Amino acid sequence: MHEINEILKKYDLHPRKYKKNKKITYIETDNEKYIIKQKTKDNKYIYDYLKTRNFDYMPEVLNQNDEYEITKYIEEYNVPKEQKIIDLIHLTSLLHNKTTHFKEITEDNYKEIYEDLNNNIEHLQSYYEDLITIIETKVYMSPCEYLIARNITKIFETLYFSKKELDNWYQLVKEKRKQRLVVLHNNLELDHFISNDKKYLISWDKSKIGIPIFDIYKLYKKHALEFEFSELLKIYEKNYPLLEEERKLLFILISIPQKLELDKTEYENTKEAGKMMDYIYKTEMLISPYYSDKRPEDNSHK
Repeated sequence: MHEINEILKKYDLHPRKYKKNKKITYIETDNEKYIIKQKTKDNKYIYDYLKTRNFDYMPEVLNQNDEYEITKYIEEYNVPKEQKIIDLIHLTSLLHNKTTHFKEITEDNYKEIYEDLNNNIEHLQSYYEDLITIIETKVYMSPCEYLIARNITKIFETLYFSKKELDNWYQLVKEKRKQRLVVLHNNLELDHFISNDKKYLISWDKSKIGIPIFDIYKLYKKHALEFEFSELLKIYEKNYPLLEEERKLLFILISIPQKLELDKTEYENTKEAGKMMDYIYKTEMLISPYYSDKRPEDNSHK
């Protein structure tokens, strides 16, 4: 707290109330409210770049050169989460539109992505083969084991699809020497979006330059079971159409199943296995129209 007080003095801020919440400290002065937190990295480059692109949907930062970052506190309006996720998708597409640029690359850029994902898929294939072999030796399966055994074919189908599509994706991109990049917030979730008189993205600690689909991928992994993402993806693509290779990579990423460690209580393990299967089936429903003869109407221009 001493360090925080020293920084507050430096900016002539005189708090009358403190409130600690995990890594964030809320500070109230006579006139204003602020948030102060320790930096995990220097975001000055990203903030400055976004301003040059006329993207100012982030809280005002009072200081840039200290170990802690001070921003003005923004009161959030009470907005239904279904509307909030739509607003977040619109703002994400705007962020990507404002910061799009192309970079010369070598084959190694795409090869590294391919090899990392291929190794992950092969590891999961071996893991679930070993797991089902052990489960099938049991005289009596636990609820979690029974749930996995009943759905193991679907898990292997998903891994097969991911591997096949990854090979197709690599054939599509291996000769390309330009890559479309944007500023990624890289930590998208509803808790990092504030709706006030205008919209704000907060928590830019993980922001970086990268392929646009990684923001959508992380948002999906966080909220896939809460929202209808087929409509959200249409909204995003209406504002920021994905390239063929980008959409294919997105579908590969969201299709790869998680690794169930089964290191918790039986209740928690069963709950996690159930959530994973819900995720697999929901993801299949999301992407299957893109692999049928008839594409969704909003994507007919692709």
